[in-house]
Amino acid sequence: MSFQHPLVLFALLIPAFLLAWVWRRRSRRAVLPFDHGDATSSGRGWRIALDIAESLPALVLAVVIVILAGPLQVGMPTAKRVLTNIEFCVDVSGSMIAQFGEGTRYDAAMAAIDEFLDFRDGDAFGLTFFGNEVLHWVPLTTDKSAIRLSPPFMKPGRLPRWFGGTSIGAALVACRKVLTDREEGDRMILLISDGQSFDLSGGRDLEIAKQLREDGIIVYGVHIGGGEVPGEIVNITTLTDGEAFQPGDPDALAHVFRRIDDMQGTRLERTVGESMDHYAPYCIAALSVLGAALLCLFGLRYTPW
Repeated sequence: MSFQHPLVLFALLIPAFLLAWVWRRRSRRAVLPFDHGDATSSGRGWRIALDIAESLPALVLAVVIVILAGPLQVGMPTAKRVLTNIEFCVDVSGSMIAQFGEGTRYDAAMAAIDEFLDFRDGDAFGLTFFGNEVLHWVPLTTDKSAIRLSPPFMKPGRLPRWFGGTSIGAALVACRKVLTDREEGDRMILLISDGQSFDLSGGRDLEIAKQLREDGIIVYGVHIGGGEVPGEIVNITTLTDGEAFQPGDPDALAHVFRRIDDMQGTRLERTVGESMDHYAPYCIAALSVLGAALLCLFGLRYTPW
């Protein structure tokens, strides 16, 4: 147990002194004549009862002092859900308008993201589009509607020419900056692309992977196009404890996102119990002693007459 104002407890010397005075004083001895009284009786039992009654106000004062000191108790440790900051990194180059199922690769990717949002209640999501340039469209937020309203505005084929290429390296570096600005929670990048990236060659992929790993960022790659997953993407996802996937149709794409959710499960951490006010037992004790003292005033009190 602890107290907000422990120095106040020194005031307990006052009720302690009052109690010592009540029980050790030698006054109040008056011999009174009673008809048919027992001359051999010392009245010791009545004296003890009276001393107990007169000790009650001092006890009330002691409890009040303890309350004024602000008693605290430590609450039970709880399990707190760790927030995951998830940055969607979506390719909007011209090749993303290729047919994929009943729609385009871009349509399938955004539909899968929309479904993935329902898997991750309580997490923060950001959305970054990239071509040869990078555009942070939605900052990290728990407001899922901000991402769900985004698809119509960034459809490939309707964008300026500087979104025509596929600069995955620049996009990952930009997403890393977004995630490292958030000190709280786990960090994850979900990369969706369909092409090769010239800016990951010459060992650049390993350099970026090292930076992401040092910052605790896990990268999952979804290669939505044909052919094998680029080796550079495999290197980055592997070195950051993620994984690369190659879905062949929209159903497989949805399965990939569910698999990623299973792999990156919700993490709970044990939190230390917080200090909380602990007034209740002392208030009950003070009221009980005060009630007993009031009842004693009806008759159990010393009178020298």
